[in-house]
Amino acid sequence: MLQRIDSADALEVMLSDRRMNAVVVGPGHGTGGNTRAEVEVVLKSGAATVLDADAITSYGGRLDELISLVHLRKSRPVVITPHDGEYARLFKGLEDKAESGPEAVRSKCARALQAACLTGAFIVYKGPDTVIAAPDGRVIINANAPATLATAGAGDVLAGIIAGLLAQGMGPMMSAAAAVWLHGAAAGRFGPGLIAEDLPELLPAVLRELAAS
Repeated sequence: MLQRIDSADALEVMLSDRRMNAVVVGPGHGTGGNTRAEVEVVLKSGAATVLDADAITSYGGRLDELISLVHLRKSRPVVITPHDGEYARLFKGLEDKAESGPEAVRSKCARALQAACLTGAFIVYKGPDTVIAAPDGRVIINANAPATLATAGAGDVLAGIIAGLLAQGMGPMMSAAAAVWLHGAAAGRFGPGLIAEDLPELLPAVLRELAAS
């Protein structure tokens, strides 16, 4: 079922239905004030929230505003899913303060964890070695990321998988980690020529294989 939402006010009305328990904001939204208004509405609702793509970029230079909104939430989780470019825009300057180390993965872990602790959100720092970091200090590294995932829209699909698991009541850390793994497994099953639209259709087979193993 599709429902067109033309404004933050209309989104607020839709989210008054408590069955709407998980929301993704960002893919295809465009950047700027309208997207920030929608993010604010979602973060003030009772829905678990995944912020991706344009929602992340819209808070570039406005990180304090986003942190304030996240900190107002009492229970429902927030997951932020940046790739390198989005991380740099949202968390500008944090990389200079992160712990340095001889390996890039160590530095990426430090950046993801610092962002999680600062915002109070769960961070899914995407890439060939996706790092999932929790505000309480837990970190998971996932290397199950075929090169074919470097295609337009693949990150949007990942955000949707995370939200789908959150909507079923799975905790945010496990939702993020499971979604990242499933995303990679689906891509690996398809092989070369993958486009983002292929990924959702591959998930049922991946889940069946897991259930049978």
